[in-house]
Amino acid sequence: MSTRTIKTVCVVLVDRANYGRMFSVMKAIQQDEDLELLTMCSGSMLLERFGHAEKVVEQDGFTVDSKVYIEIEGSLPVTMAKSIGVGVIEFSSEFQRLSPDLVLIIGDRYEALAAAVSAAYMNLPLAHIQGGEVSGSIDESARHVITKLAHLHFPSTARSSDYIIRMGENPQYVHNVGCPVGDYILTLDDHVPKDYISGLGVGGNVDIQKPYLLVIFHPVTTDVSGHRDQAQQLITALDSLAFPTIWIWPNIDAGSDQISKAIRVYRENNDSDWLHLVKNMEPEVYQKVLKNAACAVGNSSSFIRDSSFSGTPVVIVGDRQTQREHGQNVSHCQVDSHSISATIKHQLEHGRYKPEGLYGNGNASQKIVDIIKKFQPYNQKILHYPLAK
Repeated sequence: MSTRTIKTVCVVLVDRANYGRMFSVMKAIQQDEDLELLTMCSGSMLLERFGHAEKVVEQDGFTVDSKVYIEIEGSLPVTMAKSIGVGVIEFSSEFQRLSPDLVLIIGDRYEALAAAVSAAYMNLPLAHIQGGEVSGSIDESARHVITKLAHLHFPSTARSSDYIIRMGENPQYVHNVGCPVGDYILTLDDHVPKDYISGLGVGGNVDIQKPYLLVIFHPVTTDVSGHRDQAQQLITALDSLAFPTIWIWPNIDAGSDQISKAIRVYRENNDSDWLHLVKNMEPEVYQKVLKNAACAVGNSSSFIRDSSFSGTPVVIVGDRQTQREHGQNVSHCQVDSHSISATIKHQLEHGRYKPEGLYGNGNASQKIVDIIKKFQPYNQKILHYPLAK
């Protein structure tokens, strides 16, 4: 066991959702006199079609110490796999240059997996937030691989903590702190300027002060054949309702181009004044828009996790979030236009739910920092046994 202490913490951000969930942790590290924050931006954080999210990081007062370009275009399974390979190479170079005492990553993205592989093979202590969760898509596998590479674990729920220990991780290094996104959400007011959203994207002018839907629909990477048809089912359901809707473009995963094409074709051939399309939102704006939505529709994990702190009604469409823990505010439906529209109507009629503490109580970030400061780094991981009773 090493006697050295953690001084520099390298936070790896690979997409817009990463940053929104890591914001409060980064602030807590930045404000701690015993720690130095290093910020590494990669993945879709650096791409124009996702709004150059790394610029938001800088606007929020953080220094971007490294930009790691790894994405191979195509939005296909092969380009995702190749991007991981490029990522291992590029992250390794930057970790060598920055020489952090600890690498901190979050979630289940393939880009984060590349960073985890690089850090582990370079004997850099690796801390992982949001491990142990169950969902759909290839993210399910990536998350658990990262868990087995990580030295320090910050799961967001009690069940996730138990699952990590069942995977053979030492309970000494597993800390159920809750999800740090709650720290951020619970500090925000509800105000978004009336005309703010109209300046972000294209389409109809959605009045943010009146009821609206928030939509995000990502591809399921383990079944890439029918994404355009699935997107069309969702579009048909929304068109039948013609309810004011803010739709954020899908992520970069395999199949996203099919979803984007379905959206573009619909918009070009229909007078859809109820629909407003947005590339990206700053974390503060996104959380307020999600919090204030009459209903969130799609398959983003943020709709399940983040909405638990506000009680926003949610409709999860399809299998991307299969078996993920959720609150009473979440309803599931199949990718069928009639099922989608009926479930949305039900949620609109129900209205807001009571917030729940499933993903914590809004104090995760300081807990993470305190644990990191006490952590004694080690390199050699050993399967912990006996496993859970």
